[in-house]
Amino acid sequence: MIVGVPKEIKIEEKRVALVPGGAEALVAAGHKVLMETGAGIGSGFDDEEYSRAGVEIVADAKAVYGRSDMVLKVKEPLPVEWDMLAEGQILFTYLHLAASEPLTRALLRKKVTALAYETVETRDGSLPLLQPMSEIAGRMAPQEGAKYLEETYGGRGVLLGGVPGVPPASVAIFGAGTVGSNAARVALGMGASVTVLDIAPHRLKAIDDMYRGGIVTMFADNYNVRLALTFADLLIGAVLVHGAKAPCLISRPMLKTMKTGAVIVDVAIDQGGCAETSRPTTHDNPVYIEEGVVHYTVANMPGAVPRTATRALTLNTLPYVLAIANKGWKNAVKQDVALYRGINLVEGEITHAAVAQAFNLPHRPADSLLGGKHRL
Repeated sequence: MIVGVPKEIKIEEKRVALVPGGAEALVAAGHKVLMETGAGIGSGFDDEEYSRAGVEIVADAKAVYGRSDMVLKVKEPLPVEWDMLAEGQILFTYLHLAASEPLTRALLRKKVTALAYETVETRDGSLPLLQPMSEIAGRMAPQEGAKYLEETYGGRGVLLGGVPGVPPASVAIFGAGTVGSNAARVALGMGASVTVLDIAPHRLKAIDDMYRGGIVTMFADNYNVRLALTFADLLIGAVLVHGAKAPCLISRPMLKTMKTGAVIVDVAIDQGGCAETSRPTTHDNPVYIEEGVVHYTVANMPGAVPRTATRALTLNTLPYVLAIANKGWKNAVKQDVALYRGINLVEGEITHAAVAQAFNLPHRPADSLLGGKHRL
């Protein structure tokens, strides 16, 4: 199989979908790897390292897309890349299709087979390709929130950890999954007063047991969500519905109850965001103010730490990439329930129910395209 890796073009996105060691493993397995020149520079890998691993370096993205059977990326293709895709091509990357109807329709039109990192799901419900980036985004969220609480950026002018005699900032975290639990860990370590809200009692119990009451836990009913908005200096949105659009928990009228200069770090922005006022931003212009509240809504937060993020991501993606390359995508998904669940689109058909539901489009279960039931 010919595996292609273009350079990421999302603003300030420095991650790359394959490290030299991964490329070497693919070449050793008998595959050809193409990479756009300079694709790995932002993550600390130059073309020479890839060449030593057996990679063919090509001049531009058009050459990568035009010659590859499978295209590996980190972020979803942007509009300038859509027409480079070819019918029947395999696309393996973060897609978050439920948050973008234009992207979904473009990939349907191109009739690609699209597997999304974020919906690869093991039998026990874990998300092995989303988890490492969620951990990074969760750990970054209090760090970014602390910065934008500074008065210089329109924040309340509150130090997250306070000082002796002056109380710390109050941090409310919506969601106790991977993002939320990592955000809670860092916020507590920075000295903040931390409250975590979730609808799953077992997750709240796990946090309470881990921190022995050092973090306040609250069930995320409507009353407690409204209450948390009134006392939070920093609110971290960490809600996730697998493969679907994030639930909108904060309406504009609710936002008005927050303190002037409070900060929202909406990590759920990849899936549409958890606030009515959230809209995607970029690393070079990460914040804006609505109703007196600072919004940090960068849609690729781990892209700011590419040397860490690339290694964490590719460590987990490589086994799946090798499986697809060695067996072909159909046999690979038949033999691995996690990859099966990662299928979002197959040659002009939506196979992921949550994506179809998001836009009221037809849904065709992957089983019907694989010749029978293959849920392992």
